Amino acid sequence: MAEGVLSFPLTSFHADGSLDADGFRAYVAGQLAAAPGALFPACGTGEFFSLDEDEYRQVVGVAVEEAGGRVPVVAGVGYGWAQAARFARIAEEAGADALLVLPHYLVAAPQDGLVAQLEQLAARTSLPLIAYQRGQVAYTAHSLTRIARIPGVIGLKDGHSDLDRLQRLTLAAPDGFLFFNGAATAEIQARAYATVGVPAYSSAVHAFAPEIADAFFAALRDGEQGTADKLLRDFYVPLVELRDRVPGYAVSLVKAAARLRGRPVGPVRAPLTDPSTADLAELRTLLGAGLDLVGASL
Repeated sequence: MAEGVLSFPLTSFHADGSLDADGFRAYVAGQLAAAPGALFPACGTGEFFSLDEDEYRQVVGVAVEEAGGRVPVVAGVGYGWAQAARFARIAEEAGADALLVLPHYLVAAPQDGLVAQLEQLAARTSLPLIAYQRGQVAYTAHSLTRIARIPGVIGLKDGHSDLDRLQRLTLAAPDGFLFFNGAATAEIQARAYATVGVPAYSSAVHAFAPEIADAFFAALRDGEQGTADKLLRDFYVPLVELRDRVPGYAVSLVKAAARLRGRPVGPVRAPLTDPSTADLAELRTLLGAGLDLVGASL
C-alpha cells in the first residue's frame, strides 16, 4: 500500500439523495484505472456516516467487484464497537480485505477504553483492522504496544499530525506494523510524515484529480523537490485555504471537484452542504490550474 497513492472513493448519490450504485461503479472503475495502492470505500470521504447498512453493503460490494483482487479493499467501519461489528460482518461477506476503524461516536474515552474498543471489534471479525486516530481518538505509545498485540490489528492511520506523538508511536511499534498519513490533504504534510517513518498517505485529491495526486507522489518518490514545491505552492496550499473556508468542505469540495470533471458522484448528503456558487467558481479555476501543471485538462 506504500507503492501508490491510497484511494478513498466518494460515494455516488442521485440528485434526490438516494444511492447511485451504477454511478459509483463507474466512478470506482475510474479510480482503479489510476492504479492506486489500495481502495478504501465507505470511509470519511465516502460519507460512511450517512450510509445505512444496505447502502454500505452495496458500496463495499461494488468496490470489491471492480477491484477484482488487483488492489486491497479496506472498508470503513465505525460508531461503537457493537455497530462497527455489524458493518464488519457486512464488509466481510462482501469480500473486503481489511477494515479501517473510524473514530467512535461523540464521547471522549480513556486509553483503556480505546484499547478495549479494538479488542471487542477484533474478537468479532476475521478481517485485519487498521485503527484511525483522529478527533477524540489519540493513542499513547504504551497503548500502541497494546493494540499492536491484538490479533488482527495491523496498523494505524494518523489524522492528528502531531509528529512528536507519531514518532513515539512508530518507535514503540513492532516490526511490520503499518502506519499511514491520514491528515486532511495529506500531501501538505507528506514530507514531514516521511521523516518520522510514515511515507504512505491517503489522498483526497486522488478522488477527483488522480493526475495531480500521482504527479506529486512521483515527485516525492523520485526526489524532485522543485516539482513537489510547485504543486504545493500553486495547487495544494490554495486548495487547503478554500477547503478550510466552510466546515465539511473536506468532503463536499472534493465531491464538487469530481462533478466538475464529469464524474458521476452527485451531491453530498446532509449534514454536509455543497459549495456555494462563488466557491465553486474558485474551485473550477484552481482545478484547471492544477491540471495544467501536470499536463492534463478539465
